Amino acid sequence: MTFAFTSNGDEHSPMDNPIQYPYAAIAEITGNGFFIVDQRWTVSSWNHMAEKLLGISTADMVGKNLWTQFIDAIPKAFYLAHYQALLQDIPVHFTIYWPKKKSWFDVTTCNCDDSLSVSFKSGKNSEDLKPSPWQQKSLNDMYRLITEVTTDCLWEWDFLLEQILWIDGGHKRAFGYEIENALIPQRFWEARLHPEDKVRILTSVHEFFNESVADYWEQEYRFQKSNGEYAHIHDRGHIVYNRDKRTCRMIGATQDITARKSAEAKLLRSERNLAQQQVKNQKKLVAAVLVAQEKERANIGRELHDNLNQILGAAKLYIELAKTDEEDRDMLLEKSAGYIVMVIEDIRGISKKMAAPRLNIMGLAESIKILIEDVMKINPIRIEFREEGSTLAALDETLQLNIFRIVQEQMNNIIKHAKASLAEIHLANTNDIVELVISDNGKGCDMTTKSKGVGIVNIMSRADVYQGTVSILSQPGEGYILKVGFPIPVPEK
Repeated sequence: MTFAFTSNGDEHSPMDNPIQYPYAAIAEITGNGFFIVDQRWTVSSWNHMAEKLLGISTADMVGKNLWTQFIDAIPKAFYLAHYQALLQDIPVHFTIYWPKKKSWFDVTTCNCDDSLSVSFKSGKNSEDLKPSPWQQKSLNDMYRLITEVTTDCLWEWDFLLEQILWIDGGHKRAFGYEIENALIPQRFWEARLHPEDKVRILTSVHEFFNESVADYWEQEYRFQKSNGEYAHIHDRGHIVYNRDKRTCRMIGATQDITARKSAEAKLLRSERNLAQQQVKNQKKLVAAVLVAQEKERANIGRELHDNLNQILGAAKLYIELAKTDEEDRDMLLEKSAGYIVMVIEDIRGISKKMAAPRLNIMGLAESIKILIEDVMKINPIRIEFREEGSTLAALDETLQLNIFRIVQEQMNNIIKHAKASLAEIHLANTNDIVELVISDNGKGCDMTTKSKGVGIVNIMSRADVYQGTVSILSQPGEGYILKVGFPIPVPEK
């Protein structure tokens, strides 16, 4: 797919204050001759600088065989260099002396679509191949203009001649092509566009040239390097108008953004993996919550059936006896009332254990202290609590509740499994993290063999919700230490 650019005579609408730029093409400033031959060496294009440098007109060259026109004039080395270039798929650059012309020639060739494009400059000696002071001044003016866009690979695109001048060796450094201050055919650039980007980019250029009223063209796409790999590039250029303010060329620059694209792709993969991990953690949390709920329901069911149901049954029996036993009625009713009070206290305890504490009223630290008192009332264990750092009241209430539930869960684990006589709870709030450490002097466990129970899984899932961390230190006979850290979110401004 190739687009040809033909002027329809309509004027683009340049900016109110268009950027000043020499009307002469850069190829004319640098003195680049340019011609194209097919595989039979028949000339299909011959620019006016080629006329000037080689002393033969376009009319005498187009449609003729290149070597026939220069028979006995071209040195064998010159012919062999061009012949080898025709056999290669990548650009070839060489410098050679032509005795008949008494000049040095700096030549860049591009083989594309079964044709060979040749860009060349000449001079009496190798130093003449460098820009003259006038040429250098013109190029410096152009460089100042283009470096406002970027400093990477500079180019000038002649839409009507379908030629691109790659300037100052940037493409050589970035993509490995031996092209510096040389013309290439537009087809060479098109052939190196990534197949998935080609139609989009060529359509974009075509529409920009024929329809756009903007002065700047800008696209990102993939471009093939000399080693066959593709680089992600950012191309940006602006229109150059002729003296009649009609579109004729575009100058711009190409920036290699492969590293940026790679970093963006890596970040995207990381974000995707993080999202997947968060979903996985959420599923684990839901599963742990469901297991904990079922476990809690089973405990409540056993408590109601095995304890409260029996007590209520006894109270009912005493009430029934009191109906017929007038002598012991007061004693029987008193016993029945005592049993009912026991049931009320047990129900209050169950309700207290299940209901969320009023953290907005009592605060996290006070709620933990009340929990400790309740645990020590009915269990032979001493529990110490220390609070450090800034106030906990400033923390998000849901985070406070999460911390309270972790303390509650670990207290249950200690009572049921640790056989400890002492436990310590340390809660520290610094500027950027809340750290909870719960330790006991119980029997401990071997962390290399023991699997995580439902309680610990529940604690880890709760920590994951707030991007927290959980670590456990324990050995048989040396107690158990649970450390949980929560990063404190930065409040939005």
